[in-house]
Amino acid sequence: MVTHTNIKRKFMKRVKYLNNRDLLAQIHASKNTYCSYVTPEDAQYDLIVPNLKKVNASAVAQARKAKAKRLTQEAWEQAKDAGLKKIKLADYTVSPRKIDKTDLVFRVMMFDHVPMDDERKKNPKTTADHHSKVNFPPFQHYKFDKKDKLVCVGKSHWVGGMNNGHFSVDHGKMTNQLATMYMKLCERYGTRANWRGYTYNDEMQSQALMQLSQIGLQFDESKSDNPFAYYTAAITNSFTRILNIEKKNQSIRDDLLEYNGMMPSFTRQNENDVNAPSYKKKMKNVHGDVHAVNKTTLAKLNKVLKKKGSLDREDFEGVKFKNKIDMTNHKPSIKKKW
Repeated sequence: MVTHTNIKRKFMKRVKYLNNRDLLAQIHASKNTYCSYVTPEDAQYDLIVPNLKKVNASAVAQARKAKAKRLTQEAWEQAKDAGLKKIKLADYTVSPRKIDKTDLVFRVMMFDHVPMDDERKKNPKTTADHHSKVNFPPFQHYKFDKKDKLVCVGKSHWVGGMNNGHFSVDHGKMTNQLATMYMKLCERYGTRANWRGYTYNDEMQSQALMQLSQIGLQFDESKSDNPFAYYTAAITNSFTRILNIEKKNQSIRDDLLEYNGMMPSFTRQNENDVNAPSYKKKMKNVHGDVHAVNKTTLAKLNKVLKKKGSLDREDFEGVKFKNKIDMTNHKPSIKKKW
């Protein structure tokens, strides 16, 4: 006899979709293709600051904690990939005090190495408007030398050495992994219940993918660590833009069809039926007028409904509505208004 205890349940392996950690890693890798560093180790920053004046003792302490946390996570993941079992993250903890000050890398957001271009915009308002156009906020990486002075060890939108290199915005590219993530985001968003029914869903996804390819690297890690929300908002705007364009085109087609005495779309027919006076009169006779009540009155009516199971005409006698109604013909519906 086969029982439930003899049956081994096979659970489906959880499929990894996307997370902010992987997105941030690929954004960082994509931006590095547009950058130049003294050594490969200088590409990994420990703290982002708005200017060089913010690199103080407090910033050094924060950078040490961030670097220690990152090194701890990397050591634990390496041990896990090596096949070790029953390992704890606490066993690989790196103390911030053991990290030397000269090993810290600070990302400073600045436009000092970006050429000036006052003719790009007629009425420049921000610092970026006075410089050449870049595909993401520019920055420089700094480290402390043995003399406790900050030295530039990396520049964004740069080719060559720190002193003999030149500015460039077209030598880098997006990583294949980040492009795949963009495609997954658009495809997954297109399967949502409020979008998947449209016949032009593919066009929405294409528009969203093109939008992400343009503004994807503009995500600023110094302001947020949630690129998933940033990309989702961009995709939503792209889908909505295509929807509005299609609705406008459909309205023009329906106007032309009605003008020539032909049958318009099913959506236009429903709109005409709903807006017809006979339809509104019919719905009013069936459901009655809808009147607004305050929160206190609604709570009282809910108590009566819970106690009796139904509401009678006498229960509405003490209810004060904004406009007078005739209680002899129908019982008004209750609409909650906050």
